[in-house]
Formats: sequence, structure tokens, C-alpha cells
Amino acid sequence: MNFEDFDAYFDRFTTDVFRLENLQSYAVSEEDARLKAFRDGTARPERSVRTEPWLARIATTTVAGKSWERVHVVDHPLSEYLRYELVGYVESQAAGERILIADRTVDEALSELGEDFWLFDADSPDAYVVLMHYDEAGHFVGFDHTTDPAVLERCRKERELVRRHAIDLNSYLAEQKADL
Repeated sequence: MNFEDFDAYFDRFTTDVFRLENLQSYAVSEEDARLKAFRDGTARPERSVRTEPWLARIATTTVAGKSWERVHVVDHPLSEYLRYELVGYVESQAAGERILIADRTVDEALSELGEDFWLFDADSPDAYVVLMHYDEAGHFVGFDHTTDPAVLERCRKERELVRRHAIDLNSYLAEQKADL
């Protein structure tokens, strides 16, 4: 797994990037301190465009006219990790990423989605996908880059499906206030 190659995909896209997340928990060691603070109800380490290169990248590319969008398909009740992640999404949204949430129960097709992916420049001739692979515990184990037309079409269809059933983060948070 070459993280430099993975990172480079985010420097190459020209118009838009879309992320589909299906897991209810991701095991990311870099998030351990923030997750512990969330769990303990204490102040979390600052995460902003000043402190996080990822958020700075989103902000810089958004200002340059590129768009970022993410849809997370969730189950209820929300896992602890998802409750934590929703707080982090507010920070990503502030950097310029459009965040949407889809409730898996609203359409049976949402339960049949494939693996997580990043779809870059989706509607251009230069579109590409990075398929994300996780183990049973939610640890990231690798990725595959592809321009295969069948995979691109599947990812575009899944993107449209989740968009139809998703609501923006702020609306979702307002609706779920009691559960967070």
C-alpha cells in the first residue's frame, strides 16, 4: 500500500471528488485521541484548516473551484464511532466539503451497495475511481485505482442512488439531536 500514490489522486482531480462511506465504524489509529476525548466528553484536539493538511487541501481546492462531496449511509441507532464522526464532519464541512447522510432503511437498494470508494471527475472522460478496502474491524487494508468503464458506471449509479436518499449534514444533525 503506497500512501503517496493514494494521496496523489487528490492532487490530480480537476473538477470534483465524491466519497461513499458504508461502514458504521472505521478503525483509524490517528483518530484514537480524538475518539477518546469524544467518549470522555472532554475537549478534542483542534482540527481545522490551520492544523490538518487534509482540511487545508479541501479548503484550497474548493477555493480553486473544485467540489468535494461525501455521503455516509448510516444505520440506526448510530454507532459510537458515527456519533463521533458526525462531529468531525462539521469540521470538514467548514473546510468546504458537502456532507450528506443517508438512512439505509429508506430504500432496500442502500443495503446492496458495494464497497466504499472515491469517485474523481465523475462526469468527465478522465474519470477514475479509488476503491477502498477494509477488514471486518474497519481497518483500512488497501485500495485499487481503476478507470474500468463498468466500475465507473457502478460507482456513478451508487452515487446517484445515495444522493436521492441523503439529506445535508445540518438537517440530519437537527433531526437527530436527541440521539447524538
